[in-house]
Amino acid sequence: MRLRRGNLYFTAALHGRYFGGVEAVILLREDADLLIMPVAHAAAGGYLIKLRNRAGDRVIHGADFFRNHGLGDEQEFSFTPRWCQTRSALVADGLFHNNM
Repeated sequence: MRLRRGNLYFTAALHGRYFGGVEAVILLREDADLLIMPVAHAAAGGYLIKLRNRAGDRVIHGADFFRNHGLGDEQEFSFTPRWCQTRSALVADGLFHNNM
């Protein structure tokens, strides 16, 4: 995944593996970790997962969330999230600790 200008970019493969059929996610900060949790129905709220290109790559526009947690628009970096079964979330371990 990549965070750039407050947007999360990810591949079609990552979307298909963890968020296939999901239209929205919730972004949560848990200590220094970022949790990306699927939302069953977009009407329930959360951040929309938008199609980015013909290859099926996706983007989540979450600039307000990241700004509220100290990551400004000027910050750009890549990271490898992991799936956490107990949290039912894609987790970026230490994202806020390592990049503040």
